[in-house]
Amino acid sequence: MQHHSDTATDTATPAAKVDIGDIGYQKQLRKRHMQMIAIGGSIGTGLFLGASGRMALAGPSLAFVYIVCGIFTFMVVRALGELVMYRPSSGAFVSYAREFLGERGAYTVGWLYFLNWSTTLVADITAVALYAHFWAMFVPVPQWVLALIALALVVALNVVSVRLFGEMEFWFALIKVGAIVIFMLVAIGFIVTGTPVGGNVPGISTITDNGGLFPQGLAPMFTIALGVVFAFGGTEMIGVAAGESDNPKAVIPKAVNSIMWRIILFYAGSVILFTLLLPWTAYSAKESPFVTVMSSIGVPHAGDIMNLVVLTAALSSLNAGLYATGRTLRSMAMAGTAPSFAQRMNRNGVPYGGILITSSVGIAGVALNLLMPQKAFEIVLNLSGLGIVGTWASIMICHWIFVRRSEQGEYVRPAFRLPFAPVLNIATLVFLAGVVVLMVFDAEIGRITVVVFAAVVVAMVVGWFRVRDRLATDVLAPVDPS
Repeated sequence: MQHHSDTATDTATPAAKVDIGDIGYQKQLRKRHMQMIAIGGSIGTGLFLGASGRMALAGPSLAFVYIVCGIFTFMVVRALGELVMYRPSSGAFVSYAREFLGERGAYTVGWLYFLNWSTTLVADITAVALYAHFWAMFVPVPQWVLALIALALVVALNVVSVRLFGEMEFWFALIKVGAIVIFMLVAIGFIVTGTPVGGNVPGISTITDNGGLFPQGLAPMFTIALGVVFAFGGTEMIGVAAGESDNPKAVIPKAVNSIMWRIILFYAGSVILFTLLLPWTAYSAKESPFVTVMSSIGVPHAGDIMNLVVLTAALSSLNAGLYATGRTLRSMAMAGTAPSFAQRMNRNGVPYGGILITSSVGIAGVALNLLMPQKAFEIVLNLSGLGIVGTWASIMICHWIFVRRSEQGEYVRPAFRLPFAPVLNIATLVFLAGVVVLMVFDAEIGRITVVVFAAVVVAMVVGWFRVRDRLATDVLAPVDPS
């Protein structure tokens, strides 16, 4: 079998097709932006806030769930990386679905991805409001007001230029990574020296004396899987950003390959340290686990500093979500499957129409914070998880078709590829289907989510029958060899 280098690029094979949805963008994202977008996409609100609630359910076994889900996440991003090397596109999975599944597939994938990020938007502005309430000065301000301020700020910054988005994401990601590394070094120092944390002597005994690795049995590991998939949502952002990168084929392989070790180190590593420092019962869904630890170690203002960092993480995710949906909706609008307003671009090549449409869902999220602040985060987290599952499944299916057609001589696969296809495609699709089935067993939130998602599916079917007669036919055109 021929050996292929991970880092080799395939410059000899031109893209077979070009998507008119990619016209108008400015290639302003540099190598450092792309690397930090890949990092920032895989470290977000799901770790900084969501880990507490999941740890309160599953204890130390959460680390195993992160590793298993992380392996499948890597397979998805690796398959997407191969498609990007074949043809970079700002429409990403929508554009690939258009090519390999037809316009109906692109419509389904696009609106599922919109569901993913528009609900994540709600989760992020909710998280910002919750974090702000950590400080006494913000306590009198209603949660919904803080959520609205966060939304307005990031929308304003996102519509200026893609370079500004790249810079914001670069610094947001740098702060997140720096904070986690500092936390890990401090945590290891406390464990090695046996210095008490909140009255508890850290070490293996903190796990063994509190029910071991599986204090609640194996069942919670399965029911929290969808929430963990949500935590990794954003890793696919690298595929969207590739369309505005100045040299995607040089950057994508390294960016994709580094995702695996980051997930294991940052997610599983953090959970292991959390449960070595304090009993798993010390963590609450209402507070970031990082803040819980730093507030317990007695360092002045440690909790304040960490809370500022997790606030940054939520703003980063919010920033990335608006970026991705703006591009996705524009790709769909060019085909006639999203409102024509989403086609609009400003002079800096920013699709502000799609960004404003997504932010309108954020306004609904502000209302959710006003009406039911306690349940808002979990409900939208699950809905977003379903959107991610749908998007990831489409990536694996499109890649599978691409591989099959390559074997038939229609395409030439790039050197950077997902190995063992289609076996890994099938395994990942089975895993994603299992995650959705398991969610139904979450008695309260899971079943509410299924009912709401069913309503979303009905709306999508009705929407398709409304747009199918006005589809554009020339969105994906062959490249002129001359």
